[in-house]
Amino acid sequence: MFDNHMHSNFSADCEAPIENMIEAGIEKGVKELSFTEHIDYDYPDPSIVFDVDLQQYDQKIKEMQAAYKNKINIRKGIELGLQPHLTERYNQLLNEESFDFIIASMHTTDKKDLHSGNLFKGQSLNEAYEKYYTELYECVRDFDQFSILGHLDLVTRYKYEPGVYHFLDVIEEMFKIIIPRGQGIEINTSGYKYNMNRLLPSRNILQLYYDMGGEIITVGSDAHKPERVGDRIDEGYHLLKDIGFKYVSTFQNREPQFHKL
Repeated sequence: MFDNHMHSNFSADCEAPIENMIEAGIEKGVKELSFTEHIDYDYPDPSIVFDVDLQQYDQKIKEMQAAYKNKINIRKGIELGLQPHLTERYNQLLNEESFDFIIASMHTTDKKDLHSGNLFKGQSLNEAYEKYYTELYECVRDFDQFSILGHLDLVTRYKYEPGVYHFLDVIEEMFKIIIPRGQGIEINTSGYKYNMNRLLPSRNILQLYYDMGGEIITVGSDAHKPERVGDRIDEGYHLLKDIGFKYVSTFQNREPQFHKL
């Protein structure tokens, strides 16, 4: 079992010490985990600052790798909050810092955070979704220093109605960019935490990625608490096999490693 998306108290929205997350992973039989702490520059909610003390983070990861080397593999990752105007800032960051694994996620659209619901005010759900997927496409087109796209249809977590268009045509254009680059997507199991009763992204998006020849796919819990480490990872593997995927991926030094399902 590999959990390729989790956080510790290096992320502004998590209070769990990194040791507690690791111990939970060991207890649940996780073979390898990737910490993917939040950097979300220009996050529109001034009450929370998504930044990471990268020097302390690097030191802590190295300490944990040494302390737990005989029990579990630990990877140093980062989760970057995409916005179209942040491309150069993230490029500079990644030219100066090294990570095993980089998740590119969109938590802010039209300079409004998804969590508060501000994106959905004063417009239809289709209009809000169109802004989300259009901005995500622009970021994918203009920024290439990432390993995988995180919880690609995250916008559906915050507001969803049956029959809303999924913008698969825009997602297809994203896949035309990332697949030749050797970048992938993830299955994120946090949908169950938010009572969506499904994994993220939806099966039709995963099927599209597979049909277009996509092979790099990770599975992660997006855990912010020890009790969620490794949560429903096996369900993600079953879904991958059912669609037709032969491998699940992990990353080391930003290079994908393939593990047969």
